[in-house]
Formats: sequence, C-alpha cells, structure tokens
Amino acid sequence: KNLTGHHWKLFFININKGDMKMSQKMLRKNQKGFTLIELMIVVAIIGILAATAIPNFLQYQLKAKTAEVKTNLAAIATNEEAYRAETDNYITCASAPAAAAAASPTKQGWVTNAGYTAIGFTPSGDVYYMYEVVAVAGAAGTSPSFTATGTGDLDGDGNQAVYTVTNTAAFTGPATAGAF
Repeated sequence: KNLTGHHWKLFFININKGDMKMSQKMLRKNQKGFTLIELMIVVAIIGILAATAIPNFLQYQLKAKTAEVKTNLAAIATNEEAYRAETDNYITCASAPAAAAAASPTKQGWVTNAGYTAIGFTPSGDVYYMYEVVAVAGAAGTSPSFTATGTGDLDGDGNQAVYTVTNTAAFTGPATAGAF
C-alpha cells in the first residue's frame, strides 16, 4: 500500500515506540548494582557485628589498662624491699596522685611525695590509678611489713578496683569482681 505523508509519520512513530520498549527492556537486563534490599541487609549485618564487637573491644581495652597497676605495684614492692635492705624498715608513702585520681577514668599526672622519692619510685608517664603504701614497723620479735595499694575506676561506673601487694609478694585484685 502506498503511504501518504500523514500515514508515513504514524508508521515511524509506531516503529520508534516499539524500539523504545525493546531498548528499555535491554537496559534493565544490563544494569549492574545492588538493590535497596541487598544494601539494607548488608547494613543490618554490619550493625549486628558492631553491636557485639564494640563492647568486647572496650572490655579488652580496660583489661589492658590494668597492666599499669600490676606493673607499678610490682615496682613499688621491689623498691620497698631495696629500701628495707638499706634501712631495715619499710616506708609509708602517701596517696599519689591525688585521691580524685581513684575516681577518674582518665589518666592523671604523677605528683610524687617524700615516701616515693625515698624509695626511688616514679611511674613512666601519667597513671590511671592512685597508689598508696602503708608500712608497719617491726615490733619486738616481728618483722616490718607493708601493703601497697592501687585504686582506680577505669570504666567510670563508680566501682573502684583495688589491687594490693604485700611484702610477702602476695598480689590480689581487684577486690570487687568485675571492677576496673
């Protein structure tokens, strides 16, 4: 059949519409990427992993910080023993740094006092714990003794962890289970 001008335009419009539909279908098949559901599932999985991993990480971090108190109490005990070897007595060392350090989960600058200076103890850097040594002079027939204490609240929950070491090298702590 012979197409006139108006019919000729309709013929091309119909062909172009058909081609457009075919090309849209082909584009959909060739599209690459993730659907919204897939992305939401990935975000949910990451959230679950973070919810379980972060508390465990914080717990391990607190345990690692307790190494300070163990190291410093061992050094204090060693220095007290060296002091006793020279003077035949132990020496009392007042709380250092300030008592507020025991209630703070942040590091405090070390402020020494006469007792720690006498035994030659200085920690390396700032400290999380407050340290104190109570010495008892030996009475007739008894040996002198000391108890060194490290007190701190690393997690800021109000429960102070108390670690002790004595002249007999008995190390204990924390006094409250689960305290940091």
